[in-house]
Amino acid sequence: MAIATASSLEVHVGGRRLISDVSFKLEPGERMTLSGRNGAGKSTLLRVLAGELAPNSGRVALQRGARVALHDQRPPLDSATSLSDYVFSGRAEMIETERELERLEALMAERPEDGETMRAYSAAQQRLDHGGGYRWRDQVLTVLGGVGFGADDAERPLRSFSGGELTRASLVRALASRPDLLLLDEPTNHLDIPSLEWLEGYLTGLDAAVVLVAHDRWFLEAVGTSVLELEAGRGRFFSGPWHAWRTEQAARQIALGKAIERQRAEIARMERFVERFRYKATKARQAQSKLKRIERIKAEAVSEDPRDNRSLRFSFKPPERAGRYVLKVEGARVEVPGRVLVEAASLRLERNEHVVLIGPNGAGKTTLIETLAGLREPAAGKIGQGHNVSVGYLSQHAETAAGNGTVLDAVSEQTGLHGQKARDLLGAFLFSGEDADKRLSDISGGEQRRLSLAILVCSGANVLVLDEPTNHLDIESREALEDALTAFEGAVILVSHDRALLEAVGSRTLVIAEDRLESHPVGWATYQREADERRAADEAAASAPSTGAGAGKPKRRNGAKEPSKNAQRRLRELEGRIEAAETALSELETELADPAAWSSPGRAERAGERHQAAKAEVERLYAEWEAAQA
Repeated sequence: MAIATASSLEVHVGGRRLISDVSFKLEPGERMTLSGRNGAGKSTLLRVLAGELAPNSGRVALQRGARVALHDQRPPLDSATSLSDYVFSGRAEMIETERELERLEALMAERPEDGETMRAYSAAQQRLDHGGGYRWRDQVLTVLGGVGFGADDAERPLRSFSGGELTRASLVRALASRPDLLLLDEPTNHLDIPSLEWLEGYLTGLDAAVVLVAHDRWFLEAVGTSVLELEAGRGRFFSGPWHAWRTEQAARQIALGKAIERQRAEIARMERFVERFRYKATKARQAQSKLKRIERIKAEAVSEDPRDNRSLRFSFKPPERAGRYVLKVEGARVEVPGRVLVEAASLRLERNEHVVLIGPNGAGKTTLIETLAGLREPAAGKIGQGHNVSVGYLSQHAETAAGNGTVLDAVSEQTGLHGQKARDLLGAFLFSGEDADKRLSDISGGEQRRLSLAILVCSGANVLVLDEPTNHLDIESREALEDALTAFEGAVILVSHDRALLEAVGSRTLVIAEDRLESHPVGWATYQREADERRAADEAAASAPSTGAGAGKPKRRNGAKEPSKNAQRRLRELEGRIEAAETALSELETELADPAAWSSPGRAERAGERHQAAKAEVERLYAEWEAAQA
């Protein structure tokens, strides 16, 4: 049964029709991504689905009793409450049920034979069990850890967190509320790569319907099962993964005779993207099917498609030739007050090398690249630039857009261009006509980033040091940046959480972790695959019995071998998974007891498949547990 159905939605904003005749249906487990340029109405549609905004015509019908959760960029209002209380408040029904149980327990102690109280207590207990039981708070705290919060953060007041951390707290509250319809507006903001991968796994395991807006291409490909394209005020639904929709979109434009070479380049990009995406063994079969689908889409016929064809396309000015090594680092120590970020780092960067720098949030990536760019001195060691080096630095905070003047003033001041030449440059970065005269204080985050890129392009730098350059950029602008960096003939040092950009640009991967700087002569995806393989091998070795002579023998207790700590931990983990699988099977059987679940051949088939899969999962886990016991 559909969780949500939208019928002929039309929404006006500021007297202008933003969305017209948009219809779709969302089933459990479906994850629909919204695509469209900034201002196309993606966030507005999320608010309509959340019930915060009424459409001018059409309607949204929700499954009876369906719970809806919306995560957007608005921070929590009560800054005095603790982080844990804030995220727990997303489960208000569980808190109320616990209070109800306490009240009923007191009544039962006074009147132990009161049948009505006993029945009320049993009903409340069932509600609690259905919501996760007495461990529901642990489940919420697991989500907190998944997006990067530490154990000590739970009791801190919200006012002690940064804006990015508050955005992550809002995401946790939405995820942990166990909604039937989950609405996510830019959930990848402020997440590092481990948190992004955790979120991908979490969302793909949900039985809820999900609607999301994101500019992270890797994330969209990993999570999405369908796409709703919002363009020129109308919606087009596409059933399939994100890359297949992009390929179909390009084929559609080719059939219309529009920018044929560009659209062919888009299809080629998707082919490369799918090849990169398969870096994990679990993605290999999926990637093969994606490539086959691309081939089918190339030949599809299409109908006319009105759309805004403005797009960002630029290239960096050919740089002057530098010496062979543009950067030499010898025994450098980089630190901030009270903490060493990197100790004894050494590095040589060649004049045309493109490297990416990765590491968890807080590891010191920004501080390190500021030091490499010459903006701060190392605490020890040497960092030197080579012959004829000119460094162009792009901060993640886009300071080039600061000040009281206009966009045109900023370009003229920092590039030396004036008049029509300055306007031509701005036009290439989508500042056309009156946009060039906007006050810097009034431009959006995306406009700030495009302005910073326009200035950087004209700098003539032969070494680019870029800190999160995709912040606030939409997908088309990210791909334009990807193309420009890939073609750049100088050296690049890139920090980004955009994994598609990391993989496309970098030929070497630098890793900062635990005050060490490691260099790996491979691209990001290859490094990740090798790191995953090493981690899996280490885990397998840790769980395997030791065969060394004399050493490492299992301890004996009462004449029997005592399981190792790893084996005991594995058994506890399996017991927890069995408990969760049995609970899920019980809940599913309760759901399937409703005749509506079997009301049509299609529903009956899906219901039977879900039931068999749930039973098989329980049986598989028991078999695994018995093997571990042996």
